[in-house]
Order: sequence, then C-alpha cells, then structure tokens
Amino acid sequence: MTPRNTQTSSAALYLDSPSSADRFLDGIAGTKVIAVDTEGASYHRFVDRIYLLQLSTATQHAIIDPLKVTELSRLRALLEARDVEVVFHDADYDLRLLHQDYGWRVTNMFDTRVAAQLLGMKAFGLAALLEHFFGVKLDKKHQRADWSMRPLTEDMLDYAAQDTLYLIELSQKLRAALEKKGRWAWAQEEFDRLEGTQWEAEDTDTAFLRIKGARDLTRRELARLRELVPWRDGIARSQDRSTFRVLTNEALLDLARRNPPSVAELASLRGLNSRLVEQRGREIVEALARGSRVAEADLPRFPKAARWDRDPDFDDLVSRLKRVRDEAAQRLELDPGVLCARERLEAVVRKRPKKMEDLAALPELRRWQVEVLGTDFLKALRDARPGPESPYREG
Repeated sequence: MTPRNTQTSSAALYLDSPSSADRFLDGIAGTKVIAVDTEGASYHRFVDRIYLLQLSTATQHAIIDPLKVTELSRLRALLEARDVEVVFHDADYDLRLLHQDYGWRVTNMFDTRVAAQLLGMKAFGLAALLEHFFGVKLDKKHQRADWSMRPLTEDMLDYAAQDTLYLIELSQKLRAALEKKGRWAWAQEEFDRLEGTQWEAEDTDTAFLRIKGARDLTRRELARLRELVPWRDGIARSQDRSTFRVLTNEALLDLARRNPPSVAELASLRGLNSRLVEQRGREIVEALARGSRVAEADLPRFPKAARWDRDPDFDDLVSRLKRVRDEAAQRLELDPGVLCARERLEAVVRKRPKKMEDLAALPELRRWQVEVLGTDFLKALRDARPGPESPYREG
C-alpha cells in the first residue's frame, strides 16, 4: 500500500493492494446500498478496460486500483446480490465494462440519469444534477484523462471520487420525486431492463461499413476503405492506442476517395501526420492499391437492411401516434423521446395492434408506456383511414 492509501481531501481511500481492498470490502459487506462508477481510457487505448473502480456507501468511500487488485470476488458478491441496491449514473458503459473485464451481471440497480429523465429534468448529466440538488460544481478538467497512467495525481483521484460521493443521497432525492409523481414503477422497469447489458461480439470483417460516412462512398471507394481500416486498427492494437490517434476515420474516408498512387502524393495531402507518412506511407499506398484492384463483381456493398412493405398509410399512422405521444409528453412535462422514441412508434404501426394485449406483447414497449399511451394509441389507429390488408413482412 502506497502513501496515497491515506484519505484524500475527498475523504475517499485509494486502495492499491489486495490487503487494503479486502479490509475495505470486508468492512462494507453488510451494506444494502452501494454507489459505483468506473474509469476507462477509451480516448487513449485501443481496447478499453476498467482502470479505476469508485465505490461509496452511505458513510465510506474508496477508489480501488484494479491494476493492482485483481481478486474482487467480495465486490462481485455485493453487486450481484438481489438485496443490495447498486447506484450508478448512466450505467450503460459501466455495465458493459464490468461484464467485459469480469463477467459480472449487476442486479437491483438505480440509475440516476434515467431517474432524472423520467422526472422530465432537462439537464440530467451528473454535474448538472449535483449542482441542482447540492450546489456542488464539478471540475471537468480530467474528463479525458488517461486513467491507465500510473501514478495517478492527487487531484485526479479527488476528481474520480466525486463521481460516487453524492450518488446515494442523489438517488434518494430522485426516488422521492419519482414516488411523488407516481413514476417509481416506471423507473423500476427501466432499471430492471439494464440487467444483462453487455457488448455483443462484432464482425471485424465488416467494421469498415460501420464507419460514419461510409455510405457516401462508391463501391470502389468502399473497397479501398475495407483495406485501410484493418491496417489502421492493426497498428492501433499493436500500440494499444485509440484508433483515431493513429489515423482518424475522416482521414481514412478522404484517402479512400482521393486514392493517392504514391508516397509523394500521399505526403502532399493535408491532415496526415508527417511521421506516419514517413514510417507507414508505403503501407497506405499498397492498401489503396489492393482496393483498387478488386474485381468489379467483388466490390463490397452494404447489406440490404430489413425492409417492410409499408402500406400507403404507414407514415400517416406514425404521425398520428407521434401527435398522441407529443400531447402526452407536454402534459407529463417529459421529453417526447424519453416518453416513446420514434422507432417504437414505428414498431407499433408495423404490428397494427387492435387491443391492449397486442400492445403489451410488443417487446419494444415498456409496460409503463402501454399504460400511459396505449388507449390513445389504439384510438388513433382505429380512427385512421383503413389501408390495404397486406401484412407487413420483411423483404
């Protein structure tokens, strides 16, 4: 245990040895509520992972260094226990990292971001909520810090500790407000749906198709991009650097379009790192040449998305549901997208429900959404001009 294990000015213990972490986790074993946050380094590293774990109970606060503390079965038991409430702010990314690094499936959650949205709060970031409820102003200077670096500075640890110091009290205030508005059941359903959040395995062979802007390329340009992306990602992986720190997606798209045939012409392009061109320019030109040689019949294309044979009234029906949704959102003082996103409106129209049981069977809709909007949705669909009887089907 280094001297930084003593209390910081934020009153959080920095635990960087198995013995110190064990003592802390043993001491909070009986807690029934724990706040959790994680710090990754996706801005700096090729594969993100957890570099800090921040924990708070009602009376104790700690930061665990998972690079030094690898045995965390006591913490897993807490986070997976059904009788322990685990408080996050914006849990999605934390849950994905916890599953990726440790295989954990956190249960019984409270997400303060989700709660704030269901209350209709316009500013629901953690900094905004802490200032609103506690008058606390968070310093944002370490938002893009490299949490993989060691040693961490004292002010970095203080910054990290702030993410859980107030979460339990914040969750209590938000719960009281949800109960007062009669929306606690809404929040519980949303929290339950967070369980099992994890990354699905991605097809690396089609990664180039997921780059924003790729759809604007010709098929020949796509073939060049298909060569450039694994080349760039391979370098990033070997150096454990974020891909954009090797070459940005925008630069890849520009290269695929311009197709410079030589290192000299490559070096003349603006926006490319001169050192990269000097060291890897030949590799870039060769990757572009491979894409340019692909036979016409083998050029890549975007797969056809699932298509619905929509009847002529589809857009009108979605608009009718949108009006119902927007009126309800105004009445409830909620953001319309929080109340029911457009893709869920479209899912309702595709199903063309005739009774509440049909709506309740839609996996896209929450129970609370059916309760709030169901009757008016069904009426809007009944009152619409009848369209053809052909069913929606994937094309």
